[in-house]
Amino acid sequence: MSPATRQLGPFTVSAIGLGCMNLSHAYGTPPDAKTAAALLNEALDLGYTLLDTAALYGFGANETLIGEALAGRRNEFVLASKCGMAANAEGKREINGRPEVIKTTCEAALGRLRTDVIDLYYLHRWDKTVPIEDSVGALSDLVSEGKVRTIGLSEVSADTLRRAHAVHPITALQTEYSLWTRNPEIAVLAACKDLGVTFVAFSPLARGFLTGTLRGPAELSAKDIRAAMPRFAPDAYARNLQLLEPMAVLAGEVGCTLAQLALAWVLAKDPTLIPIPGTTKSSRLRENLDAAALRLEPELVARLDGIINQNTVVGARYNAATQAEIDTEEFAA
Repeated sequence: MSPATRQLGPFTVSAIGLGCMNLSHAYGTPPDAKTAAALLNEALDLGYTLLDTAALYGFGANETLIGEALAGRRNEFVLASKCGMAANAEGKREINGRPEVIKTTCEAALGRLRTDVIDLYYLHRWDKTVPIEDSVGALSDLVSEGKVRTIGLSEVSADTLRRAHAVHPITALQTEYSLWTRNPEIAVLAACKDLGVTFVAFSPLARGFLTGTLRGPAELSAKDIRAAMPRFAPDAYARNLQLLEPMAVLAGEVGCTLAQLALAWVLAKDPTLIPIPGTTKSSRLRENLDAAALRLEPELVARLDGIINQNTVVGARYNAATQAEIDTEEFAA
């Protein structure tokens, strides 16, 4: 059975896409290249048609992985990547939205991805030292040059989205959205609807929390980015785990896993939203994709809303240093 589909600008894609970050980056030791390549090919075989990567992930390694693993299958999926946050000349992570850097990053990405054009190219972070109009202007140039088909933004506010959209049509806005991260509900979801921009939800499984498989931060390696996130601090995480018990009751009523219920909740919020969970496990590929077939009644969605939300989750989304780098709205304390 072919998966459900949703619209992403001019593209029709699987209702659930695949975030590729953790195949190269962020959550502990990634799989070896052979295993990761097999998983990417399996994803296409199962029906995933939206793959999401970035120059940041593995400092180019993730784009290289996709380019090598899926050589010959480029026409089977919509390719999304990102610029504006990558390795600098010293090999350190840097947010840089200057037009010349965006264009150089794109040229390098095209080579790594082994493609002539990127379908959807996001500004990964707004560089607050550069007017958003200038960064988007560079992305618009890439569209005119035929190197990029459409453009998007990541982790920006509704106001910034509107400013950017006035320069060039924005196809997608990507930010974190799940039961435990509701910030887009403040203003961004409404702005996307007003402008006809597709909202793409990253970390729809709350960085593993909503799968119920991560029982404590002691399981995280020292290099895991979650170790620096307040919600994953030992005391906060212990309290957050208590939220999964009533959620598990609802999953039992639906007859699905916790992860599938979490993804179905995102899909139920709006028929245009597209979640992009990531995984390193073959079994999770199918489990996640099957969530698109679930239909949650409004009453059950409301019950989920009441269990896990911005008032019941303990801990901030990011630490202070990372919070300063993003532009998304925050709930009042």
